[in-house]
Amino acid sequence: MALLRRHGFVVWEGGWVPRGVDGIALGRLVIVRRGRLTPYVERHEAVHVRQWKRFGWIGFPTRYAATYLRWRLRGKDHRGAYLRIPMEIEADWVARRSLGTAATEVRGRVGTG
Repeated sequence: MALLRRHGFVVWEGGWVPRGVDGIALGRLVIVRRGRLTPYVERHEAVHVRQWKRFGWIGFPTRYAATYLRWRLRGKDHRGAYLRIPMEIEADWVARRSLGTAATEVRGRVGTG
């Protein structure tokens, strides 16, 4: 079990997370499955930490679950409903964008050196 302090949150690597996911944010605590802490997962969960701050302990889970349930009732399977949750869309977009920007900056420095 490893606890890692980050700016604004704590990562617990090796804690319990729901089946089928690499990590979960609960307020300022991010729990990540052992061996699954990648730059993408850390950035993705950091977005969820900010969302918890924005919507609060009632607002975040309520919005998250309500959107998921709405898509399930519209006939989407678990994955289809999960991928349509606005909080997941934002977290994925921000994590991918930050990694893409970082990779571009590194390539740019290496290429011009």
